[in-house]
Amino acid sequence: MAAAVPGVRRLLRERAVVLGAVAAVGGLAWLYTLRLGHGLVDLLCLAAPAAPAWTPADFALGFAMWTAMMTGMMLPTAAPMLLTFAAVQRDRPAVRRAAAVAAFAGGYLLLWAGYSAAATLLQWALQSGGLLAAAADPMNARLGAARLGGALFMAAGLYQFTTWKHACLRHCRPPFTVLLTGWRDGTGGALRMGLAHGAHCLGCCWLLMALLFAVGTMELLWMAALTLFVFAERLLPGGKWIGRAGGAAMLTWGAWLLAAG
Repeated sequence: MAAAVPGVRRLLRERAVVLGAVAAVGGLAWLYTLRLGHGLVDLLCLAAPAAPAWTPADFALGFAMWTAMMTGMMLPTAAPMLLTFAAVQRDRPAVRRAAAVAAFAGGYLLLWAGYSAAATLLQWALQSGGLLAAAADPMNARLGAARLGGALFMAAGLYQFTTWKHACLRHCRPPFTVLLTGWRDGTGGALRMGLAHGAHCLGCCWLLMALLFAVGTMELLWMAALTLFVFAERLLPGGKWIGRAGGAAMLTWGAWLLAAG
């Protein structure tokens, strides 16, 4: 019994380190988004939202904004998987464990960085087409037409009931099963596993994240609400029904917007 105590302490210490790293990275991402949302960064004094094209600096700032938002919103929801991944490797040298966990998290975030690049391109296209409402801060953009926003909510609501959504969601729920069936050795293997987990997470949540175009790309309350919803449908015992209830609410709100528009 006494011999097991150091092992338990080491496990608790490692879990604290992983959670601390997730909290630090996620917290910095939220802080960066918060600063942008309050206009505290002078570099966000960009061209008017109706401008036909962005400069490279505009695109870089838009990509940084989307990457920060996706990191702050999605990395905390991956914490259970990262904790399980670290625990499975508890018998390996500490340096290799740390490198593997970092590689897994890096692969996961790399998928969301790709999504951020696509979202930035879409935002540029929508602004160039005059489909985003004018705002003092062009990065804080939303669809200008209620019908477009309603259609997006309807699409996100319908997606909640699709087999693809549920297949991706099942992958995100049982960490041990996912890790054991898709295990890859080494740091490179951890990176590939992180990419795979990120792909399933992306398949589960891409339309939910796209709702930011309907409510405002830097609306912090909506960001927090979406983060809590993703966390709940993934990790709570009634997550399946939470997801369906959320889908029904999105469909209802989308229908109202379409009718009002």
